[in-house]
Amino acid sequence: MALVKAETAQGFQSLPAMRQIGLMIGLAASVALGVAVVLWSQQPNYTLLYANLSSKDAGQVVDALQKSGIQFKVEESTGAVMVESSRLQHARMELAKDGLPEGNAMGFEMLQKDQGFGTSQFIETARYQRALEGELARTISTLRNVENARVHLAIPKRSVFLRDRSAPTASVMVDLYSGRSLDEEQISAIVHLVSSSVPHLTPENVTVVDQAGKLLSSGATDKGMAQTSTQFSYNRKLEATYADRIRQLLEPIVGSGRVKASVNADLDFTITERTQESFNPDLPALRSEQISKDTSSGGAQASGIPGALSNQPPENGQLAPPGQGGGGDQGASSSPRNSSSSSVRNYELDKTVSHTKLATGTVRRLSIAVVIDNKQEVDDNGEVVSKAWSADELTRFTTLVKEAVGFDAARGDTVNIINSSFIPPPEAEALPEPPLLQQPWVWNVGKQVLGALGVVLLIFGVLRPIMRSLAEKGVASGAQNALVPVAAGTGQAMVGEDQVSLSGAGAQQARLQGPAGGGYEQHLDTARNIVREDPKRVAQVVKNWVGEDG
Repeated sequence: MALVKAETAQGFQSLPAMRQIGLMIGLAASVALGVAVVLWSQQPNYTLLYANLSSKDAGQVVDALQKSGIQFKVEESTGAVMVESSRLQHARMELAKDGLPEGNAMGFEMLQKDQGFGTSQFIETARYQRALEGELARTISTLRNVENARVHLAIPKRSVFLRDRSAPTASVMVDLYSGRSLDEEQISAIVHLVSSSVPHLTPENVTVVDQAGKLLSSGATDKGMAQTSTQFSYNRKLEATYADRIRQLLEPIVGSGRVKASVNADLDFTITERTQESFNPDLPALRSEQISKDTSSGGAQASGIPGALSNQPPENGQLAPPGQGGGGDQGASSSPRNSSSSSVRNYELDKTVSHTKLATGTVRRLSIAVVIDNKQEVDDNGEVVSKAWSADELTRFTTLVKEAVGFDAARGDTVNIINSSFIPPPEAEALPEPPLLQQPWVWNVGKQVLGALGVVLLIFGVLRPIMRSLAEKGVASGAQNALVPVAAGTGQAMVGEDQVSLSGAGAQQARLQGPAGGGYEQHLDTARNIVREDPKRVAQVVKNWVGEDG
């Protein structure tokens, strides 16, 4: 190994200065390239953490990642925050724990900012409205299916004149998660949330739009249709409740999943109000009484209109005998009497006034259909066979179902139970595994394999050929320095820089097999012959080399 190093160093020294500099630069570049390939193969794959982050949110996210010890990098071109693919979900959960990212919407914290001196009332009102919009957007974004939301409020200035007053309006734009949607109840909840947060804002003036431009709710909401939707939902819930009762009752008998029940409920949503007034004649009570009585009595007196007629005696008048009447006027036989009496009594009877509002959603008729699978039994051979239920068993099932749903024959309820063999459901297919190239560990292994291949190619394709070439040049240079052509007619050979006198056969062989003969083996044989023929001279040359180098 030391000999190879010495030969390589000797070969490197034999090169020209410019080639030595170029070779050193090439070797340095090769080593740097190898180090870069190794670092690249060990570097993990990064993926996008969040898209469209504002500068404020990106700064908060980077700070939170640094505190959590999660490796990340920021792209210089887009400013996107990238994290390791294997720790993407972990990083998102850590950020969600801290409430990040907050989003661009700002709420009432805008009011905490310092307001400059001389801020007008218009600016203050606009800032308050913007803060209210931000708070509403934040609240709507907390819904499960909503990723982001924006709220725009149009609040006109209140006027003291009723004719000039305008109602406020609101527009809501929701950005839903991919593959999700909002049902009618959730849309109505958003509408009432916004309308309840703004004074004098009615639900009819709130409009909700999704990110695709689809109108989810408009101000022209039909109240009748809204009521119909509520009634439909109640009807479906009632039918589902009856169907669940039937399944829970029959599944322990026939087996789980072997009962299918369907209920059709005809409901009456008519709103009826009734007022009734009743009297009880058995409990009279005297409320008021008025009595009037007139009585008059007296003797015969002159009556009539004064005049000649009143002074005339009555016709067929008779004089009473003297001594019978006791006096002139007192002798009259009788005197008239007048009497009148009236009574008014007012009685108060027991009266009851009742106002009744009949409940809506009453059941007018139930139609129930039930399908039962065949029963499973074990025959004499130990095999499971399917058999139909008997008529008596189906009758018992019908009785149970009637009791479970409150069957009423008077209103026309019907129950129909049949027995049929169920077709087994197809086996669920296994979800296809993602392709091999889409798995993150494949790319990590691939990068390491490519890095190892690059280092191997660099060593065996670049460095090793260069070292071999330098070693061969060092060996050739050493042989040329050790053996030189023998001078013609002098019988001397040059060994290094020393002159060794050769004679006889050795000199002749040195002239015949000099360096011009070529080849490492030939030079080696020549040196061996010289050592064999004249070892003293060779020893003297080596002694001179040692003395000069020492």
